Amino acid sequence: MRVRTGVAATATTDGRTRDRVARLLLERGAATAAELGAQLGLSPAAIRKHLDAMFAERLVETRELRVAGRRGRGRPAKAFVLTAAARETFPHFYDDIATAALRWIAEHGGPEAVSAFAATQVAALEESCRGALREAGRDPIARAEALAEALTDEGYAANATTIASGGQLCQHHCPVAHVAAEFPQLCDAETEVISRLIGTHVQRLATIAHGDGVCTTHIPTLPMTGPTTAPETTVQNTTVRTDT
Repeated sequence: MRVRTGVAATATTDGRTRDRVARLLLERGAATAAELGAQLGLSPAAIRKHLDAMFAERLVETRELRVAGRRGRGRPAKAFVLTAAARETFPHFYDDIATAALRWIAEHGGPEAVSAFAATQVAALEESCRGALREAGRDPIARAEALAEALTDEGYAANATTIASGGQLCQHHCPVAHVAAEFPQLCDAETEVISRLIGTHVQRLATIAHGDGVCTTHIPTLPMTGPTTAPETTVQNTTVRTDT
């Protein structure tokens, strides 16, 4: 038991040291192993052990340190900087900014302004997915499957399945879930896009924004009316097609 505890403690200590190294690199931009060691009270050799591990995981990269004047003998000092992948591991505040912006819009323009904003945000998604549905025909389930592939390409990790009453479109990731939790207009606008693209009335059964594990949309099997490229109408009273 002592050995396990010691190993766990060492792993925890190493993890904390790496976090401190990463944080310091984020603040400084670039630093040598000696500079990091001096700042953290560790030897350059101890710091290099962490930097080597981070380099192997592509969390840091090196660049030659420019020295003013004549350079002495030996290898030139190398500075370490965080990679873009490492920077992504630090907290971002995009959701907070987006939520604050929508609160401002709601306060000054009302709920209708938020809905209008949400519609403009999903317009690009609709246009991108519409092209992927050009060869899907008129069957709502076939269009749902094509839409799932298109949404997956957009980062939604979607799939479509057939059920007794029609079909289901499931999205396993929502890029705006935290914001949509307060402003469901974002979910509503997305649902309207799904309805237009598939060409039939659809119903949202669950959303990640409201605490569900998956965004689930029910799709009846009523064929759409009108052109497949740009359906304009939605069907309100649908029946399930039972022909085989």
